[in-house]
Amino acid sequence: MARQNIFGTVFGVEAGMMQIAVFPNISKRRSGEIVDRIFNFYRNKNVRLVMPATEARQFRKEEYGLPCVERVHIDMALSIGGDGTLIGVCRRFREQDIPVCGINLGTLGFLADIEPRELESRLGKILIGDYVVENRLLLSGYIADELGEKFLGNAINDVVISKGTSARMLRMEIFVNDTHLTNCKADGLIVSSPTGSTAYSLSAGGPILNPNIRALIIIPICPHTFQMRPLVVNEDDEVRIKVYANSEIIVMLDGQENFKVQPNYEVVVKKSHNTVQIVKFADKNYYDVLKAKLWGTGGDWH
Repeated sequence: MARQNIFGTVFGVEAGMMQIAVFPNISKRRSGEIVDRIFNFYRNKNVRLVMPATEARQFRKEEYGLPCVERVHIDMALSIGGDGTLIGVCRRFREQDIPVCGINLGTLGFLADIEPRELESRLGKILIGDYVVENRLLLSGYIADELGEKFLGNAINDVVISKGTSARMLRMEIFVNDTHLTNCKADGLIVSSPTGSTAYSLSAGGPILNPNIRALIIIPICPHTFQMRPLVVNEDDEVRIKVYANSEIIVMLDGQENFKVQPNYEVVVKKSHNTVQIVKFADKNYYDVLKAKLWGTGGDWH
């Protein structure tokens, strides 16, 4: 039975038909090839594919383009690119319970679970429901003063405080809940989710956490002290950072949204009430992926 969408046009989405949104990164060289393979695989199957209008025009799929994909019913989103592309798609659907599956055209690809060589076999698993959906912790970032908190947005990987145009270090007071933890001079501070532990946090010397561990990670960026080390806290803890600087600071969410903030504000990071749904396949073990992506052979001695 056809179903009417919010734009008043009728899509032939029959009962039981799966509707999948495809989000290719237009800057990736192989994106066009992957888009064609997806459309070829699902041709004559009980699946309807849609794309954002701009990307649909770019890849000559105009008849599948929608002006606002987020406002129609979607069963799953396919991200084509690296982990950054997948995070961007997750951010588009952060208010909805839409599972996102990544096709990796990037370098490491901890989040994107499908490699190009296995594309058709994984698309077949999606068709029969042979996959798992992991509910990943989502961070919420705020700025606060004596009048209360202002919501900045959500982050899947991390909320980062960094200096703006000034070359001088930031002076920060760090609180966990109501406890003043320490004072720290550094280039900035990262509050990361377990998902983000293999992103900027890892580059700054933070620990690697299994993404299903329910925790937050606090990591200073180039601290001017040996006393402030990366710290793992409970997922329900609230992290507050009061920054002292001579000029504005930058608060970044996943490196994709930036906010210029005056230093008289506190930055607050805590767990969001929402989660992010990421598609994984049961035959891929997290530790095998970690070994392959970071250590290759796993440090064999022979």
